[in-house]
Amino acid sequence: MNRSTAQQILNAFRGRRILVLGDVMLDEFIFGRARRIAPEAPVPVVEIEREKRHLGGAANVAANIFALGGMPFVVGVTGNDAGRDVLRAEFARARLSSDGLVPDPSRPTTIKTRIVAHSQQVVRVDRELRHPVSTEIEAGLIETALRLLTEVEAVVVSDYDKGTLTPNVLQTVLGEAASRKLPVCLDPKLKNFLCYQPVTVITPNHHEAEAVTRKTIESLDDLLTVGAEVQHMLDNPNVLVTRGEEGMSLFAQNGEVTHIPAVAHEVFDVTGAGDTVVATLALALAAGATVADAAILSNHAAGIVVGKLGTATTTTAEVANSFEV
Repeated sequence: MNRSTAQQILNAFRGRRILVLGDVMLDEFIFGRARRIAPEAPVPVVEIEREKRHLGGAANVAANIFALGGMPFVVGVTGNDAGRDVLRAEFARARLSSDGLVPDPSRPTTIKTRIVAHSQQVVRVDRELRHPVSTEIEAGLIETALRLLTEVEAVVVSDYDKGTLTPNVLQTVLGEAASRKLPVCLDPKLKNFLCYQPVTVITPNHHEAEAVTRKTIESLDDLLTVGAEVQHMLDNPNVLVTRGEEGMSLFAQNGEVTHIPAVAHEVFDVTGAGDTVVATLALALAAGATVADAAILSNHAAGIVVGKLGTATTTTAEVANSFEV
């Protein structure tokens, strides 16, 4: 794909309405210096210099969609706590609606706090509960998602295994999306893997693909076997296996396999790269691109965000400029 073709598809991203269903969270980054060891334990003492907050998980997918010109509608669960207020404030700062966030008083708002000293992550602290949501919360999620399905052109399902995506939520929403012929892009976790159907594209990384098939990828033949098996398990969707520095491999529904080399020149932080992939895929499919072209665009977008520190997004201009004329 050259820049002209990429630009045509990217231009069609603007205003595309995308439902984002999944585990929303807040990513906190605390930056400082570690100049001494604590006297009470052999751990560094980090002197805090600055803090940053970013939307994480499904919320970061939405932030990526917005940065690329789309209109995301987020459905997810928060606690009924101070963390919810902070998360909603970050939604507002990012110019995103938080109307689809269902409060659950039985759990905290998911917050991941990373402490970074001298550009090195020292520790991560997670505030979360991962058990499935109650039937009452489940009903609220389904009602909200089904209402929004009438307004959107594609769906992203972002599973971080935090309890939002129960089998009932997946079965109901994916079934309705299929009946409306909406493209669905799904970023998976192992727990719910067999519930991920019907979908248009599923994006396991190579570790997830290995784990779900109980096979090790050590060669191209291994990769081909694993990709075909994932397709068989899920009734033949398009499978985009993300492979880090090896790029991506697309197993298309028609049996074709396309290996897409990585485009990142420098990798600073892979946090949220999968969110960028599914966001770009969904926008491209909503814009009428083929799955192959959508995968190429998502590969370029991911190559840009891994060159940025922390949870990051990219723009259509950056993606276009990453292609040769």
